[in-house]
Amino acid sequence: MARVAGVDLPKSKRLDIALRYIYGIGSAISNEIIAELSLDPAKRVKDLTEEEVNRINNLITKNLKVEGDLRREIQSNIKRLIEIASYRGSRHRRNLPVRGQRTKTNARIRRGKRKTIGASKAQDQGKKG
Repeated sequence: MARVAGVDLPKSKRLDIALRYIYGIGSAISNEIIAELSLDPAKRVKDLTEEEVNRINNLITKNLKVEGDLRREIQSNIKRLIEIASYRGSRHRRNLPVRGQRTKTNARIRRGKRKTIGASKAQDQGKKG
């Protein structure tokens, strides 16, 4: 099993797809890593040799900020925005969309489940009978 940057890569996936399982590596960076190490992107993870896995691991640890370090940096950036009382920080604190999206009709994922105020007419008619 290939373990890169503390993440077990799925064995049956292609190398270019499997590298995306590491937090902080997307399609573009995955393709750059493969090109720099001159590996075959269509090769399956289970077919990689130990030497290839070590080369991938060394390249990622030297050149990229991934997994725990990246998560910590992002959280510290959000904490800084909240502490300096910026507009973006206040949006983070209230758990609302940060980048200017509308909130009147959408943003349900960010705002949570709808909180109904009052009762609907259907519910009132059901209670009368």
